[in-house]
Amino acid sequence: MKKFAYWLYQPYKFFIFIPLFTVASFLFSFLAASFSILVNPRVGSFWGAMWARVTGYLTPMMVTVKGRENIDKKQSYVIVANHQSGYDIFLLYGWLKIDFKWIMKKELRHAPGIGYASHKVGHIFLDRSSPRAAMQSIEEAKRKLQNGTSVVIFPEGTRSGSNQMRNFKKGAFKIAFELGLPILPVSIVDTYKVYNKGLNLLPGSVHMHIHEAIDTTQYLDKQNELMELTHSTIQSALC
Repeated sequence: MKKFAYWLYQPYKFFIFIPLFTVASFLFSFLAASFSILVNPRVGSFWGAMWARVTGYLTPMMVTVKGRENIDKKQSYVIVANHQSGYDIFLLYGWLKIDFKWIMKKELRHAPGIGYASHKVGHIFLDRSSPRAAMQSIEEAKRKLQNGTSVVIFPEGTRSGSNQMRNFKKGAFKIAFELGLPILPVSIVDTYKVYNKGLNLLPGSVHMHIHEAIDTTQYLDKQNELMELTHSTIQSALC
């Protein structure tokens, strides 16, 4: 049945989804960059969220969200989420419904269309060429993450391709301590069934669970304990 559904979907993917996704990517990149310049980056981010939603609808990806009441829109967070597939970006950007920045590799700044729009919207490009450059990136983040603007980090470092999480790396938690922000754990469920690698794409249902925020000031000398708590909290919502 899965093979039949896969082959049935292929004409739609190649002749409808990919052309429309390409056009939408350039259109919404233009809108995001233009509104960031003419109005402000937060309005530019709105068009990024619309791009994510349009991509989800075109796929189609059916989304359910639980725990939105755990978000204080006036509070900035370090949003920590598990990473299953490239569609995690669309799920978070389109359905989390708070203003946030991505931490991106500096090389992505030169990606056609999307790279320029990301720069104008205010996403943070991490320069790992030296400790000094990395610290400058952190200082940039401190300036941007105020008044309810948050940052998203995938501490697994790579996509798991399943509902089984990998171990966390320490970078996200160091950033949370350096920025003095609480951690908002978010569980992403089943995006790997929608998109995995290459052009392996299928319609499907996904779920996002937003957990209660964790006050990092209670864990200043207990980073490993904080990592374990965040990991187990996110894992608790995975099937």
